[in-house]
Amino acid sequence: MTVPPPDGSRDRRIEDPTNLWVIHPTARALLPRALSARVSANAVSVIGLALGTAAAFCYSDWRSVPSVLLGLLLCTAWLIADGLDGMIARATGTASPLGRFLDGLCDHGVFILIYVMLAASIGTAGAWALAIIAGAAHAVQSMLYEGERARFHRRLKGVATGAVPPVLTRNPLLRGYDRLASLPERGAGQFERLLSNASDPIGLGQDYGRRAAPVMKVMALLTANVRVQAITVACLLGMPKLFWWFEIVPLTIITAICIARHRRVELSFVRPSRFPDRDPLATALSTREHRHS
Repeated sequence: MTVPPPDGSRDRRIEDPTNLWVIHPTARALLPRALSARVSANAVSVIGLALGTAAAFCYSDWRSVPSVLLGLLLCTAWLIADGLDGMIARATGTASPLGRFLDGLCDHGVFILIYVMLAASIGTAGAWALAIIAGAAHAVQSMLYEGERARFHRRLKGVATGAVPPVLTRNPLLRGYDRLASLPERGAGQFERLLSNASDPIGLGQDYGRRAAPVMKVMALLTANVRVQAITVACLLGMPKLFWWFEIVPLTIITAICIARHRRVELSFVRPSRFPDRDPLATALSTREHRHS
């Protein structure tokens, strides 16, 4: 099977540096072998879950530096598998709602295991409470981030939300997952209508991308890569609870601020007169599109 070129599904402007220079290049190098061996995307997701499970056991021994470093190595391998499964799905045309859910389940499952193992190793009620609160915050933050990132990439192509047929499924877990990830889009309806009615949707999408990219770049702090790094640092310092506080406070604040800033970027196209500091060309473009709508 011929390995397809990079599909451009991820905009480099908003990617985490470790994705750009380590995770994605490694996954890309493994793609030809995976395709020739006919390994399915779902199988790679499960392999990633196994690697993450092993990492959780390593982090539970957070008083041992070698164990923590091995946990980091295993988590890196898990992240590579997480990137590879999507590449396989796109290359083979086997992407599906079940595969997407399985991918998300494996991602969240690894962190759940890490939180449980850390809390059990500390063994106090306070540790369990922090783990539960941080886990809930993590789930919400990740789903919101994935929704924002998906909208960003879709809009770069000039595609409004109504132009994408919804993927129908009877699975209540899949429906719930998609519903939570799409919650912020309810506040983005004005921009979606503007994009839908634009005479040059691709031009508008590219202009939007230039203004939204800095916000989405900051939001990359919500990626699994950053969390793995934070877990490793906290464990090496001998204070794993620091990671949970990092989840609960700074990452929650970053999530709220970035979503608000993203909505502001959208509003700058819908109501350009309220944002006189915008680039003149961008203002002229969005004003013209707004009149056509």
